[in-house]
Amino acid sequence: MKKLALIIVLACTFIACEECPERYTQSSAEIDTFKEVIAAYEAADWENYTAKFADTAKVYHNTDDKSMTPAETVEAHKTTTSGLSSYGFVSDKGDVEMVTTDKGETWVNYWGLWKGTIASTGTEMMIPVHVTAQFVDGKVVEEYGYWDTAALVAALTAAASEDASEEGMEQAAEEGAEESEQ
Repeated sequence: MKKLALIIVLACTFIACEECPERYTQSSAEIDTFKEVIAAYEAADWENYTAKFADTAKVYHNTDDKSMTPAETVEAHKTTTSGLSSYGFVSDKGDVEMVTTDKGETWVNYWGLWKGTIASTGTEMMIPVHVTAQFVDGKVVEEYGYWDTAALVAALTAAASEDASEEGMEQAAEEGAEESEQ
């Protein structure tokens, strides 16, 4: 009788485990899609980037109360990267995982190290990044991204100020040359 009870308990445990979805993984179709989002961002392939998002997707970058559409996110990325000669994620400095929540939601979490170079100065910036994206039917429906932009904004502002100062000096030199010719 004890053997029968043990067999029943083991069978129930095995059957219960077979019915449970995997709660954590580092390989899935959603992870592959998220890696495609990153690759599209790095290549400035904005059509492919937005194709990975649902039409109704909400994107929150460094906020939790003001969402953007995928198209608005692209415009924000274009603005941020316009003063850079290169940008992307350091390939061996990141990790990605997929989790299934108690509510059955599928989320992909990414931790990475973003690297960009200021075009006018050659200054390299390194920024730790965390992004988490919820997937439904293979598309991102909600995304939260967090990183500290203070150093990047300061470097871009300084570079723009330096460029404006150089343009002003060039213009003054040209005006001075014109006046001395007269």
